[in-house]
Amino acid sequence: MVISIEQHVDWLAACFRHLRETSVDRIEPTAESEERWGQHVTEIANFTLFPRANSWYVGANIPGKPRVFMPYVGGVAVYRQRCDEIAANGYEGFELTRSDAAVSP
Repeated sequence: MVISIEQHVDWLAACFRHLRETSVDRIEPTAESEERWGQHVTEIANFTLFPRANSWYVGANIPGKPRVFMPYVGGVAVYRQRCDEIAANGYEGFELTRSDAAVSP
């Protein structure tokens, strides 16, 4: 996560710039893209011991919480490439909307 934080900030800054330039005031992932990403993260994580650990990483410290391993362990380069593809494809997998009440600067 420490390795990726700068990429996260840069990606979000570019996303916010795109939203401002296109007068979009809301971005939400689609249910389908959330589900696909979650399945991919789980598939990659299952190649490791992380999901089997009795750790806060999977929510084991909260009674009754479903055990889910959320960090992406498929590699920083792969993650960056996927993020770049999403942005290059107009934020594919996200729903971008404008409200009628949006005010242009």
